[in-house]
Amino acid sequence: MKTEAKLFLFMVVFFTIVTPIYVFMTWGDHGNYPEPIGTTVLILTLLFCAMIWGLLALTGRSTGPRPEDRKDGEIIEGAGALGFFPPTSIIPFWSTIAIAIMLLGAVFGWWLTLLGAGLGIYAALGWAYEYYVGDYQH
Repeated sequence: MKTEAKLFLFMVVFFTIVTPIYVFMTWGDHGNYPEPIGTTVLILTLLFCAMIWGLLALTGRSTGPRPEDRKDGEIIEGAGALGFFPPTSIIPFWSTIAIAIMLLGAVFGWWLTLLGAGLGIYAALGWAYEYYVGDYQH
C-alpha cells in the first residue's frame, strides 16, 4: 500500500497548492467572496484525498509491506485466497435505484428524496442481513 499512499499524498499536496490559488484567482468575480462551487469542490477533493491517503498509510503501516511493495517480492507470495465474494444479489440494484431517486428528489421535490431514503434504508438492511435469510443463510 506504499505506492498507493504515495499517489494520494501527491494528490493531497497538489490540491493543497491549487486550492488557495483558485480561491485567490476567483476572489471578487462574484462580489466580495470567492467562487463558491469550485472552491467547495476543491476543498472536498483535498479532504477526500487526505482521508484515503491516511487510511492507506495507516493500513500499510499496520499490515507491513506487501510482496508488490518489496523489491525482492515474488509472485508466489501473493497466491492464495483473495477474499470472500458474495453470490449474485439484487441488493446492489435496489441501492442504485435508491440513490437515483434521492438525487432526483433535488430536482423534482424533497418528498422524492424522502422516498429514496426509505428505499435506501431497505437496501442497507438488505446488505446487512443478506446472509441471514433466503438461500444463502448461515
